[in-house]
Amino acid sequence: MADRRKSSRGNVTISDVAGHAGVSPATVSRVLNRGYPVAAATRQQVERVVQDLGYIRNAHAQALRGSSTGVVGVILHDVADPYFSEIVAGIQEVAAAQRRLVVLCNSMRDPENELRYVQMLRGQRVDAVILAGGALEDQLYLRQLRRQAQGLRQQGARMVMCGRYSSVSTNAVVPDNRAGAVRLTEHLVARGHRRIAEIMGPPNFSTTDERSAGHREALAAARISRNPRLAVSGAFTRDGGYEATRQVLAAGAGITAIFAANDLMAVGALAALREAGLRVPEDVSLVGFDDIPTVRDVVPALTTVRVPMREMGRRSMQIALGLGGRAARLEVLPVELVERDSVAKAKAVA
Repeated sequence: MADRRKSSRGNVTISDVAGHAGVSPATVSRVLNRGYPVAAATRQQVERVVQDLGYIRNAHAQALRGSSTGVVGVILHDVADPYFSEIVAGIQEVAAAQRRLVVLCNSMRDPENELRYVQMLRGQRVDAVILAGGALEDQLYLRQLRRQAQGLRQQGARMVMCGRYSSVSTNAVVPDNRAGAVRLTEHLVARGHRRIAEIMGPPNFSTTDERSAGHREALAAARISRNPRLAVSGAFTRDGGYEATRQVLAAGAGITAIFAANDLMAVGALAALREAGLRVPEDVSLVGFDDIPTVRDVVPALTTVRVPMREMGRRSMQIALGLGGRAARLEVLPVELVERDSVAKAKAVA
């Protein structure tokens, strides 16, 4: 009973745990930090006492002593976007296995919010920060982010890029966006498509640039001219795809296919095409990118490129925690063409 009363007041100390477990405070610390060899029986005894007494480590005190806080910050563009949900699932999988706490920060695709969150996470002395999603290719932003990354390193933490290359950090996990876009465009070309509209992501953005470069590369290899009027930028959202497709249709260029920079944009494109009385794929073929779960169930099911989003999250968290070594790592993960029902052979266009 005395133990329970002490636990309920929230003032259980590491010395209390050591006394009840019959070990030294240093041994308790080794068990809690999980970075030192401790006999299995001793570890089990200490963990049992920790649970019985309700001991909670003071993360801020640990940080001041220079120890790990056990916290990793994850900054992503939009928590509601299925692309990021899949990445977070992979991150959480590793975090749970390693008994780490993940703090999610939703930047809403605003680089200023992203920088602000990195600074706040530094103030909490997190073990690492994972930045998920593409990046604005802006020199001022990159300089500020580079300073934040340097500050993390000085604190013994690291910054990991998930889904983007960057000179800011040499720790990164990225999908092969360019190769995926080449393969997707080749798939359209092989079915006779020559008038292919491209609805791109935001301008001056890393993911947009990589996927658009792959699309242009495949067109050039097939000796197909890219009509500038049929390359329209939009947000990486359903509404962004919808508005970009309406602009493409307004150009009146008689397209036979649309290359969408991601699946959400493709879903918006599908809505705009239906609104215009055009059938997919009978009148216009449509492809996306990422293979988020919902595109298997839209009608018609979407041909797309499968990005290993969950694996990206797993690998990013492993790098963040230094699993497999502390050396800097860049991992480029392969992508895969997924053929479904949204592409047909091109019809002759006058």
